[in-house]
Amino acid sequence: MKRALALGAIAAVAAAAAAFAATTQTALAKPAGGSIVGTGATFPFPLISKWIPAVDNALGIKVTYSATGSGAGIAQITARTVDFGASDAPLSPDQLKACNGCVVIPWALAGMSIPYNVPGVGARLRLNGTVLANIYLGTITNWNSPAIKALNPKANLPDLKITPVYRSDGSGSTYAFTSYLAAVSRQWKSKVGVNTSVNFPAGTGARGSSGVAGVVKSTEGALTYVDAAYSITNKFQFATIQNRAGGFATPGIRGVTAALCDVPKKVTALPQLKIVDPPKKCGKVAYPISTFTYVVVPTKSGDKAQTLRQWVYWAVTGGQKFGPPLFFVPLPASVNAFNYREIKKIQS
Repeated sequence: MKRALALGAIAAVAAAAAAFAATTQTALAKPAGGSIVGTGATFPFPLISKWIPAVDNALGIKVTYSATGSGAGIAQITARTVDFGASDAPLSPDQLKACNGCVVIPWALAGMSIPYNVPGVGARLRLNGTVLANIYLGTITNWNSPAIKALNPKANLPDLKITPVYRSDGSGSTYAFTSYLAAVSRQWKSKVGVNTSVNFPAGTGARGSSGVAGVVKSTEGALTYVDAAYSITNKFQFATIQNRAGGFATPGIRGVTAALCDVPKKVTALPQLKIVDPPKKCGKVAYPISTFTYVVVPTKSGDKAQTLRQWVYWAVTGGQKFGPPLFFVPLPASVNAFNYREIKKIQS
């Protein structure tokens, strides 16, 4: 079933790509190579690391990318010290204004997993938004707390301190995670809020997705929020998360695809792509902490414009086939129709 969903999404992307290519053959003609440099989000880095050799092989484009965090990606593209930035959060109106002529293009889609290090629990743990919010608020402190027991009545939960781990750097992953917590917890929304960097009431911080993953790996009782690819790479157990339909979902291809059910057929603005805590109609398999991640490119890119157009176009079309093994879902055709319009704005 998962493979069928992934193949269907890839087919839809391919069909839309072919239609677009027919009308933009001149603008997106294959360049004679070129080199570009980017930095930013760590969330999509496992996928970008697959893209880099593939786009070099396909188009002769040499990409250098540093996973420094979404905040750094936005800052550096705003300062024009790199050719493109990457962020798991869309730019705010103030950030977009400061970027002085940038397009923000969704180029990947995945779920935010909740990995944990709790020895001896056996089956995968179930969590919900209220419990997660209270763990990060510091009001649930042990793995054998009544609230966690109620969700996992058959689990062998130890009397072990919970160590919530969060991103200490400006992070789009934090934006996606706090967006979810604010959607499901009034207390979180009023006391902490939503941003790429917030004052977490409890826990310990680490830089980058690899940093928080490293803390979880070395700390019994820890849990964190990180792209599912990092959980796969580190062989972490990660929780199933209860959605609004009452199901306990995982951040796999099926769960993230189901979370897209409320995305309109014609996407005209980035706020339409908010898919955290999807509505009940999305069903019991919809994963509630799903998110798009974005590339940020100046509309005036000088002699790098053609290379950047080709790079981003390849990423949102041919590059999508590299996603499913890492739990990245191929972009829907409706999202790529928006992307194609934005890509054409990248000029010299």
